Amino acid sequence: MKICMFTNTYLPHVGGVARSVQFFTEDLRRMGHEVLVVAPTFPDVETLHEDENEVLRVPAIQNFNGSDFSVRIPIPFVIDEKITEFKPDIIHSHHPYLLGDAGLRAARRRLLPLIFTHHTLYEKYTHYVSQESEGMKRFVIHLSTEYANLCDRVVAPSESVAELIHRRGMNRPTEVIPTGVDTRFFGTGKGQAFRQEYSIPQNARVIGHLGRLAPEKNLDYLVEAVIEYVDSDPDAYFLVVGRGLSEEMIHSRFAERGLKDRLVMGGEMTGQKLADAYHAMNLFVFASKSETQGMVLTEAMAAGIPVIALDASGAREVVQDGENGRLLSGDASAEDFAGAVRDAFDDPDRMDRWREKSLQTAKAFSRASSAEKMVRLYTAAIQEAAEVYQTVAEEFESLEEIISGIKAEWDLLSEKARAVVNAVQKDGEIAGVKEL
Repeated sequence: MKICMFTNTYLPHVGGVARSVQFFTEDLRRMGHEVLVVAPTFPDVETLHEDENEVLRVPAIQNFNGSDFSVRIPIPFVIDEKITEFKPDIIHSHHPYLLGDAGLRAARRRLLPLIFTHHTLYEKYTHYVSQESEGMKRFVIHLSTEYANLCDRVVAPSESVAELIHRRGMNRPTEVIPTGVDTRFFGTGKGQAFRQEYSIPQNARVIGHLGRLAPEKNLDYLVEAVIEYVDSDPDAYFLVVGRGLSEEMIHSRFAERGLKDRLVMGGEMTGQKLADAYHAMNLFVFASKSETQGMVLTEAMAAGIPVIALDASGAREVVQDGENGRLLSGDASAEDFAGAVRDAFDDPDRMDRWREKSLQTAKAFSRASSAEKMVRLYTAAIQEAAEVYQTVAEEFESLEEIISGIKAEWDLLSEKARAVVNAVQKDGEIAGVKEL
């Protein structure tokens, strides 16, 4: 089948959505399907040597409002020509705005089924456009909910997210399909060589963290907890892989405590270097409450690295408390978190059991399994759409295309209007605004 994906983030951007689109695209092509990705341009994108028949890049404003995201510049006719040439069987949108709008238009005008993956808890990212505005949070919640209700089917990366978006009023058929992890790849890594390269003693107890280093990842809390432990253990090091706005904060906090020599900032890593970094760790720590799935947690577990995390969406689907690590209460103090790290290192036998269980957990999140689930979803959506649209397409093809285009624009306008109205309402709590 021919699949067209619309995404606001893609390679060379490093992040959960970009990696999800990349992995599904690679796996679907490996299974014999054709995939066209429509994505914004990014700096250094020319180094990827992309096939223009596989990726359509659209102009975009880089590093929007200090973030590491891009905002595309609307040029609908360029997109429309390419989609017409590609002749997709299905449209898959990975965002409820910007290129998500373009995806909805493309689907409606061609009478194609539209799939939407609800990757993100968008209300956790409103600080990039407004300073902690509750109205803005309500707006983006309603925006994503209304958009989802315009789609044929919705993909949730975890059970927690599926339950949440239904509580918020999403009423479309939903399938839980996490982004798969290459368990074989992450199962091999040269941890000792990595430690040598980054001057980490071979006998060190290495606490690791990987991800985009941004405020919404609860890194202030995590750094406080890790410093609490590292300060008490002269053999402990903190290995951080990733880049983002919070890099300077991490550096300064360790320097203030006189621990800068035991902080290793590895920057962004991909490929074998990423697998090596996981294998250089003894324990993976995670405190984010804004995730829809724990992708880095399953990667760590595929490398046999136990995890300590806070109970939140994404983490609770992966971490089994006392089995493959610790899942602490969402309101646990930094001292409690540091204590969990200490308890883990104090019991080597328990850590060994956690490692074995981590490897077993990771197998349930394989890329092959996730890709097969996505193909089954696509097939069902295409068959359902064919039954609905067959008669109309045969008898009123030209007229229906015009009407569908107008209706797509009206639905997009209505979606945003409803989100604004709901956001400015002063009374009544919006389901799902609270932390998961």
